[in-house]
Amino acid sequence: MGTGVVVLVVLAILVAGGVVGILVRAGRREAEAERARLAEQARAQAVRSMEAVWSMDPLKFEEYVADLCRRDGCTEVRRVGAANDLGADVMGQLPDGLVVQCKRYAKHRTVGSPDLQKFNGTARSEHGADVPLFVASCKFTKQARAFAARHGLVLVDVDLLGFWNSGTALSALLDLDIGRSGTNRKLAPDI
Repeated sequence: MGTGVVVLVVLAILVAGGVVGILVRAGRREAEAERARLAEQARAQAVRSMEAVWSMDPLKFEEYVADLCRRDGCTEVRRVGAANDLGADVMGQLPDGLVVQCKRYAKHRTVGSPDLQKFNGTARSEHGADVPLFVASCKFTKQARAFAARHGLVLVDVDLLGFWNSGTALSALLDLDIGRSGTNRKLAPDI
């Protein structure tokens, strides 16, 4: 073997080693980027968890619901809840006017018919709602669901909120009827 061949072999080994080194570093960068992406995804999932929702104060809960409305294409969304808000915490536009009442209660509580009666009394007449939406971080009582069915109120309870939070579009939730305990058939008002 001549000196030229030895030099070529050594040179080939060095080039191959350099290429392997570059590939290893690129692989490490990709792995680090993937770890960062997964960490960000986990952080976002944690923020969206219902535990995070239950730990929010009422104002943060209203902002959270407003953000979900924006995410799902509502326009002109604004949080309006405050003392004497006449039952409106979030307002916005779908093809129709949207008025939202938010109740961030502990998971063991329920929302009863009196809360819905107050909301029903102002949602359309005071705020011009075409879509009166009541969002709660807990369950609605049977009487509240029956009242909502009779008066055309849309209810999003803790279970539907979990789906909304996980990416289900608001438009899909508007067609559900919680008054039938999870079925998707609309109830006709009792006559």
